[in-house]
Amino acid sequence: MNTSIIIDNLLHPPVLFFFLGMIASFCKSDLKIPEPLPKLFSLYLLFAIGFHGGVELHKTGINHAVLVTLGAAILMAAIIPVYAFFILKIKLDAANAAAIAATYGSISAVTFITAITFLETSGMESGGYMVAALALMESPAIVIGIVLYKLFDKQVNKDESSASEPELHGFSWFKVLHEAFLNGSVLLITGSLFIGLVSGEKGWDTLSPFAKDIFKGMLSFFLLDMGIIAAKRIGDVKNTGIFLPAFSIIIPVVNACIGISIAKLIGLNMADALVFSVLCASASYIAVPAAMRMSIPDANPRLYIPMALAITLPFNSIVGIPLYFYLITLFWK
Repeated sequence: MNTSIIIDNLLHPPVLFFFLGMIASFCKSDLKIPEPLPKLFSLYLLFAIGFHGGVELHKTGINHAVLVTLGAAILMAAIIPVYAFFILKIKLDAANAAAIAATYGSISAVTFITAITFLETSGMESGGYMVAALALMESPAIVIGIVLYKLFDKQVNKDESSASEPELHGFSWFKVLHEAFLNGSVLLITGSLFIGLVSGEKGWDTLSPFAKDIFKGMLSFFLLDMGIIAAKRIGDVKNTGIFLPAFSIIIPVVNACIGISIAKLIGLNMADALVFSVLCASASYIAVPAAMRMSIPDANPRLYIPMALAITLPFNSIVGIPLYFYLITLFWK
């Protein structure tokens, strides 16, 4: 493997700011991003990638290839949590296995943005419809995770067999589905995508100074904050032994390889194949934890949040994306 690919990614400013945040936390520095700026950075990034993706989708249009890709994205978001759940069940109870499986079946917008930035540095650009794939892959894993929990958790089955009401212990499918499909991150990126699609080039000319010119600066501040948080939470996973940290690294690579195979099968170009594989390999630490706290309260957030945020996110950003790109260059040659 060409090590210069990894080095170039490591030396990219947003990634370096992520490291700076981790160093600040490890050194007990008082460096921090004051609230509510981290939330603003997150909203900005979702808006910017959604709007830009909509504009690009306006250029290319919605054709058969786009629909096939989006269908493959939804399929992966539904399949990954199933086999991840049964792997995790080897060591964990149904609640924690389901929550972690949903986390790894869903996606990370930050990892997606890092992949897009990596492509730009390499002089490549993915199709705008990949933003639609990002939005569509957020929710299915949440629903699948909850279904697996309800099917395999003995206590839930016992409670349901003795209850006649459709809502048990505050659990409501309406609330779960509302959180899965209408949570803030999904709604913002989907809405921005639609606005970009409708407004097209004229809309881009209007908003590009805000949506493009300051994008990498906002991303750098956001990753600085992510680095601080990740370093603080990594200890929670280290205390669980080798199984969960190993899972946090191995399963993204497995998912990415499956994604690369599907991308080759459906005829994606190299740039789109990288983004697709990165979506398959990423793990959610925003939308899924919000849904899991409500729908699977027995699951321990000190496991699934640090796994996604403190291990998988840095691994994908530093090693995973260059590795997946290298594999794609081999297959596409």
